[in-house]
Amino acid sequence: MLLKVDNVSVSYGAVEALKAVSLAVSGAEIVAVLGANGAGKTTLLKAISGLVPIKSGSILYDGQKLHELPAHVIARLGVVHIPEGRKVFATLTVEENLNLGGYGCAKEEVQKAKARVFQLFPVLKERRRQLAGTLSGGEQQMLAIGRGLMRSPKLMLLDEPSLGLAPLLVDQVFATILQINKDGVPILLVEQNARKALSIANQAYILEVGRIVLAGAARELAADERVRQAYLGGVTYERRLRAKESRATGNTPDPRG
Repeated sequence: MLLKVDNVSVSYGAVEALKAVSLAVSGAEIVAVLGANGAGKTTLLKAISGLVPIKSGSILYDGQKLHELPAHVIARLGVVHIPEGRKVFATLTVEENLNLGGYGCAKEEVQKAKARVFQLFPVLKERRRQLAGTLSGGEQQMLAIGRGLMRSPKLMLLDEPSLGLAPLLVDQVFATILQINKDGVPILLVEQNARKALSIANQAYILEVGRIVLAGAARELAADERVRQAYLGGVTYERRLRAKESRATGNTPDPRG
């Protein structure tokens, strides 16, 4: 097991954000964590990457106790956290942002990683001398992911990568996530777009008010009626989707759904 979160609790003062949360990520898989705003998803990733201390429990990565290590050491181990909201350095160029992602790495490693980023995101190569703050939201998300890839991650923590993006860009970002995983990088994905997340994940966990309430294979959870009603829009959504597809093709939808 590459990552094992075991009965982890995190508190902000009197508020318990995570309550005995357990999950696991094995090698070369995508694990999705779904839940509404305030469920504790971002706190979970921050606890893994050492940005917030845990109250109890343990976090093991490749046999090492992450909960006893500072964030910069965790990053050097290959655990790369791509935060919600992109968090690019707005007054630096695209290339300068990428160089910061590779800080401390050998020059040849930085050049190799940068070439890989430009292969994944050709638009970043075109805009390499442009200030990051002037990029579109989708381009900034690409840059945030690219900056994380500069450290050749062994585990990537992705927090809401589709947040605020147009549908076409969402598809592009998720296709890139799949490609990164196919290249051998395990991914722990926090995402509110449950349908998209479940479509690419191997395993999934549902987090509600700081607790894991459901867990299993992503395909099984996508078919679970509780998940469909709470996170996928339920039968009503499915009917609207089929009706829209039928109108586009000129077919009459079945009124029974």
